[in-house]
Amino acid sequence: MSSYTIALNFEDGVTRFVECKAGEKVLDAAFRARINLPMDCSDGVCGTCKCRAESGRYDLGDDYIEDALSDDEKSSGLVLTCQMVPQSDCVIAVPASSNVCKTEQSRFAATVSKIEPHNDAAVVLELDVEAAAPVFLPGQYVNIDVPGSAQHRSYSFSSAPGESRIRFLIKKIPGGVMSTWLESACPGNRVELTGPLGSFYLRAVERPLLFLAGGTGLAPFLAMLEVLARVASQQKVHLIYGVTRDLDLVQVEALDAYAAKLPNFSYATVVADADSAHPRKGWVTQHIPAEALNDGDVDVYLCGPPPMVDAVRQYFDDNGMKPNSFHYEKFTPNASPRTA
Repeated sequence: MSSYTIALNFEDGVTRFVECKAGEKVLDAAFRARINLPMDCSDGVCGTCKCRAESGRYDLGDDYIEDALSDDEKSSGLVLTCQMVPQSDCVIAVPASSNVCKTEQSRFAATVSKIEPHNDAAVVLELDVEAAAPVFLPGQYVNIDVPGSAQHRSYSFSSAPGESRIRFLIKKIPGGVMSTWLESACPGNRVELTGPLGSFYLRAVERPLLFLAGGTGLAPFLAMLEVLARVASQQKVHLIYGVTRDLDLVQVEALDAYAAKLPNFSYATVVADADSAHPRKGWVTQHIPAEALNDGDVDVYLCGPPPMVDAVRQYFDDNGMKPNSFHYEKFTPNASPRTA
């Protein structure tokens, strides 16, 4: 392979992708893309360029001193970008904002291809990107400028990275800026997008996964499942999809399709409405099977409205559940996501 794709995730949620040539150091590749990662000496002496490699294979060589990067730091995933030579695609967390590194969010344009309502609960919006297919990490989101207004709304990709046709699962909000525009939008309408953004994304899959989705928080998991299906992942994945009403259960057919593609994927739906005839009622925390937690050797991903996220976190704390990793994203209909 002549080059690798390096995702640089900055503290302010901005993600930039750079191409790193074979044998090239990450710091040099970033500089070539006019991204000024933190650095001072560039010789493996000062440690100023220290970042965290969250996924991927790489070589650090031995041309740096221990004061710049100790063995303990190296074993925990810290790297010196002035010495790091990727051997695969990598994701790197940069302990600085994009502004400090003199870069900014990417913007691109797309046209409406399809608008598909799902009851009164949600809309699937499909867009055709005008230029190169956007690169993002499965689970990330973009800001979509709402035509005719000075506002934007944030939505997670429900499609996989690298596609020229992108999809979003959008909650219908009566009187909402985006919902109102979607009522009259039609194929061919043009929109501007900014991103990708966010630190909620699928990490390297090395153990069983537990996905917890609330309402249209299902969207990022659809992107993750598509990526897992494309690589024929053999890890166990269990998804619990919780909604308020029966009518809020949308895109269940997509989950059925992934269950057919991924032999170790299973899912359960839960409806909170006490008057529902659904077989599983209540909250997602009432329907987490013990085997899905795998005695803590599990990576948990949670996306839903703030009350759901807070309830799950409290449930884990109250029951002494400590998964190997826990990634979550809160969202509200009219605000950007907050991640951890």
